[in-house]
Amino acid sequence: MSNYNTAQKEKIREIIKKQTKPFYPKDIYELIDGVGLTTIYREISFLEEKGLLKKTIHNNKTQYEYLTPCDNNNHFYLKCDTCGKITHVDCNFIDKLKKHIYNDHLFKLNDINLVLNGTCDECNRKDN
Repeated sequence: MSNYNTAQKEKIREIIKKQTKPFYPKDIYELIDGVGLTTIYREISFLEEKGLLKKTIHNNKTQYEYLTPCDNNNHFYLKCDTCGKITHVDCNFIDKLKKHIYNDHLFKLNDINLVLNGTCDECNRKDN
């Protein structure tokens, strides 16, 4: 029975990794045959705890986005509050910001979940 569960989890992970935009658990459910919604929610929760998924609220609904694993400590994510898109950014400037926050405010930032909210260029152009 555990091999079956592992196969289900692997299916879920494969589908999630292919998502190029924020998704809802029901989106994954509709793409996989033979896997229950409860199993999908459990796997999403597990992946979120491991830092591979970022949960956000968009239009009062919980959505998720796959965060590509990164070996670089100089990274963060930009989340658009308008469309919900999350963009991975590798940038050395973040080190200066992290040092400033630690030295001046005695607060250590968690690299894996550092998300800066704002509005993406595409949404900014729509507003103008």
